[in-house]
Amino acid sequence: MTKHVNLRLPDDVHELAVAAASADDRSLNSWLIAVVRRAAESSEAPNHAGGDSAIPAPLHGSGHSPRP
Repeated sequence: MTKHVNLRLPDDVHELAVAAASADDRSLNSWLIAVVRRAAESSEAPNHAGGDSAIPAPLHGSGHSPRP
């Protein structure tokens, strides 16, 4: 089952995400799913840095994951 989520990204973040997805040979949707899954399943770091929820904690690893 999947859920639909509308996500608004600033132009610069969208461009960075598209480039990262392309470098990982993924669609933007697939790349965003992998990033959200990795962040949500991470137990090593809090979901925010220094108590400010507007500043996300850095992702761990190379940022690349194998295609499913």
